Amino acid sequence: MTQTHLSIDFSGSDVASRRAAAITGFIATARRLLPNPEHATPEQLQAVARELEALGLQRELFPHAHFPVSASNPAQVYRLGEDLGGRYALYLSTGLPGKSQPPHDHTTWAIIAGVEGVERNVFFTRGKTDDPLRDTLAVGRSVDVGSGTSVVLTPTDVHTIELIGEEPGLHLHFYGRGLERMPDRVVFESLEGGTFRTFGPPKSIRHALVTPAALRQALADGEEIAVLDVREAGVFAHRHILFAAPAPAWRLEQLIDRLVPRRGTRIVLVDGDGTLAHEAAAKLVRLGWPNVSVLEGGTEGWAAEGLEIFSGTNVPSKAFGEVIEHEKHTPWITSDELGARVQRGDNIVVVDSRTPEEFAAFSLPFALSVPGAELVYRIGEIAPDPQTLVVVNCAGRTRSIVGAQTLIDAGIPNQVVSLRNGTMDWLLTGRRLAHGRRTPLPEPGAVALATARERAASVAQRAGVQSIDAAELARFESEATERTLYRFDVRTREEYQAGHLPGWRWAPGGQLVQATDEYAATRGARIVLADWDGVRALTTGAWLAQLGWEVFTYVPPTLATLEVGAEPVRVLASHAPAPQLSVQQAQELLGEGRAIVFDVDSRPAFEKQHIAGARFAVPDRLPSFVQALPPAQVVVLTSPDGVLARSVAAELAARTGRDVRSVVGGTSAWAAAGLPLGQGDADVLTGDDDQWYSPYAHRDLGLRDAGFRAYLDWELGLVEQLERDGWASGIRLVPAV
Repeated sequence: MTQTHLSIDFSGSDVASRRAAAITGFIATARRLLPNPEHATPEQLQAVARELEALGLQRELFPHAHFPVSASNPAQVYRLGEDLGGRYALYLSTGLPGKSQPPHDHTTWAIIAGVEGVERNVFFTRGKTDDPLRDTLAVGRSVDVGSGTSVVLTPTDVHTIELIGEEPGLHLHFYGRGLERMPDRVVFESLEGGTFRTFGPPKSIRHALVTPAALRQALADGEEIAVLDVREAGVFAHRHILFAAPAPAWRLEQLIDRLVPRRGTRIVLVDGDGTLAHEAAAKLVRLGWPNVSVLEGGTEGWAAEGLEIFSGTNVPSKAFGEVIEHEKHTPWITSDELGARVQRGDNIVVVDSRTPEEFAAFSLPFALSVPGAELVYRIGEIAPDPQTLVVVNCAGRTRSIVGAQTLIDAGIPNQVVSLRNGTMDWLLTGRRLAHGRRTPLPEPGAVALATARERAASVAQRAGVQSIDAAELARFESEATERTLYRFDVRTREEYQAGHLPGWRWAPGGQLVQATDEYAATRGARIVLADWDGVRALTTGAWLAQLGWEVFTYVPPTLATLEVGAEPVRVLASHAPAPQLSVQQAQELLGEGRAIVFDVDSRPAFEKQHIAGARFAVPDRLPSFVQALPPAQVVVLTSPDGVLARSVAAELAARTGRDVRSVVGGTSAWAAAGLPLGQGDADVLTGDDDQWYSPYAHRDLGLRDAGFRAYLDWELGLVEQLERDGWASGIRLVPAV
């Protein structure tokens, strides 16, 4: 397994960013001085030791608040850097006075340098006896390591360490291999030697911490920061911090490159109580995102400080919708009034601003599918008569409100209203929805397009959206290592796949506003939006700007070089790959009873279709399920396309030592081969951990309706909750025309 060594810029002025820059610089120098860590010479190690001493002298980079120890936890090892192969591993060893370790070796070279306090290293000469399990030790030299000094150990050196004096100790420990990759190192029973045994790494290797108060301050300092909640999405949705983006730990290989594209970005990882986040931090450090801290105490620590906790998904965007209605008094119509007007045959058009896929799942029987970013672009063809009442609806409230206010702010001549509480209210009032419908999107004619451009440009200008040319875009791209740049094509899926700018991601405009945290996790980043019509990017940009983002639009040249097909997704590898199986091989193993298959991606997809006999489990719960299986049983993993299953299989095999394999092509390949399939939720092992359970999914109508009412009450309460949290001031609504 290899790792590409990229140049990383750290633009933040905070301590964590400056520390990450210093550590990255040190490791780069160590690589240059010591290009082959398996064959280090004494001269090379001494040269690296001098560099490590210099790093330790930057004492301000290692504050106690970031690397705490306490009476209940008097010694702790913190990971500072490590490459994907487990080499060039740098740690901060912290402890209270008196911390000590019995005689031990490392099986690789080691360099120790001081930051604070004095660590006494006593070296021993190891001698053999007639008993292969007992050796003798004779005391040799002693070296006290403090600030500005260091000591170098060879792979066979045996030593003890002890913090002497009254000062807590912080010492940099740099190894040729990571602590988890030293399975053969030994520890002795006494200072005289005797029996010895192999021992593993510390039970808990942690990462730099940030307190809730410090994180809250960081979120307001104006510099880039990404807060990632590494729990599964359904768990995250129950209790989380407002600006945390869901990024489940076992899915980071698929997500991190898109959510946080700049590797020098300041990242804070969050979980429930501060445990899972350290595992995720180790993964990110190895993958090449070194500027990582962990929220001390997790979400519960945040709550214990009296800070606001939110539930639900896409909360910043949904709260934004409620603020819009609250501040701008977006007009609405009830289901009863809409039903009566439709039955009378009034001059009315209803547009559903959700995605086409959501619309096909269920819709008002008479509605047209017009996703949010398409409204201003296409409304001139849909409602050319200014006397036509335009009603915007969605499944709940947000996209109804945002869609209606989009048309109102754009200044269309029609009366525009949102459907109050969307299709939820339609069902609560005893009406039915249609299923499986698709409606075409009309292309605007020349006059309608010109009008739409004027309207979109007016709103975008008032919101502070700037248009850029190719030269300015090139400058942004050249600065992308210093300032995060997201580039989104906001057109329809079909248009994007027919031809898009190389490297640009697809983010349909309505969804980019509705679920910004699923596309862009770095607050303070630049966002550039592109289309070819000069309407949809401006419409989307206006809302993102009002949400507090710095947004630019770009109209590509007519003859731009394009790529076709779906958005490319880069999946990183954090572990050595696990074996893969064809569907025929998987079927044979399962048929012989020698394997068990787990689906690991999406519960809704599993319920719709899965390999016969498969069980569903979210990835981070798999180790506990696998531990209970017979040792000889092969663990087979699948996902709809096999991509997630492959990366999860590699991690599961590394963690458990089990025979874990994934199915090439996943469940789709299994189905294409005509092999047996199952449906339903009977074998779901992890409940709703992977998703926020929609009330629409309830078969029991009583539970469904109770879920609707609870959801609507929650959404209506977001304005008050946002004000309590103190972040409502970050929303900048454009004034009415």
